[in-house]
Amino acid sequence: MTTTTNARLAGVAYLAYIAAGMGSMAVAEYPGLVAVANVAMSFSALTLGVTLWAITRDVDRDLATFAMLCRVLEAVPGQGEIYFAVGNTIFCWLLLKGSIIPAALAWLGFISSFALSALIILQTGGLLGGRMNWSSPVTWFVWLPVLMFELSFAVLLLTRGVSRELARKT
Repeated sequence: MTTTTNARLAGVAYLAYIAAGMGSMAVAEYPGLVAVANVAMSFSALTLGVTLWAITRDVDRDLATFAMLCRVLEAVPGQGEIYFAVGNTIFCWLLLKGSIIPAALAWLGFISSFALSALIILQTGGLLGGRMNWSSPVTWFVWLPVLMFELSFAVLLLTRGVSRELARKT
């Protein structure tokens, strides 16, 4: 596939992932619908792993592969949040390092994903209240910038794609 096709597919996958994630929270009392949303999220994560790898592999193939594998592990039911956060952090670093997207957007993604990784590690270790608590203001304080990055990045991928020239002009 071309870089443009991978960018468009990644943009759609980001939006599908966000919609399925929010949808699963909205229909939490209906286990069947939650299961369908979880499957949609898993396939979106797999799609993101492959497409973002294709976009960033020329910057650093080893890091891009590691980030893709994190997105694959994220797709497996369980505690995928840490794999999401670490994979996102690495992909954002590669996007920044390769000047593939505007630097401000890449920095937003990198810093917010890194902060999310730290939060999840602290919560997993029993600090800050244990497992992810969506009613906690700390959780939302860290997750909202990640959501802002993902929505902005999805729109960029769908409307302008990615390229080194785009990043230099912006």
